[in-house]
Amino acid sequence: MYLFDTDTISNLLSKRPSAKLKRRLKKVPPEHQFTSTITVAELYYGVYKSPRPQEFKRRLEREVLPRVRVIPFDRRAAEVYGRVRAELERRGRPLADPDLMIASIALSRGLTVITGNVQHFARVPGLTVENWL
Repeated sequence: MYLFDTDTISNLLSKRPSAKLKRRLKKVPPEHQFTSTITVAELYYGVYKSPRPQEFKRRLEREVLPRVRVIPFDRRAAEVYGRVRAELERRGRPLADPDLMIASIALSRGLTVITGNVQHFARVPGLTVENWL
């Protein structure tokens, strides 16, 4: 099962979505496709920062969000977040909070993160990461 990062979902909203990404998505049953509340927040931030917020908001809400299940940052993810953040800081390799929260959601539920930022997420011990872009 898969947890889609912000850059992957943003790609679907772009003028020229990745053909590779679209092919892979067609092969994955909808019940195995997830994103996080953190990604949804980042997507809305992008919507309101864009020159055409209403258009992008409409596309996000009609074309993308109905097709994925949104997982919250809950207590399980919070515990994983605390453990992993402390470990990364001890190693001198911290990760930005939104990415660490997304990684923590994936780890707490045994999901693979789908992202274009593989090197970024690869710092997280035990996290499975794939790039479909």
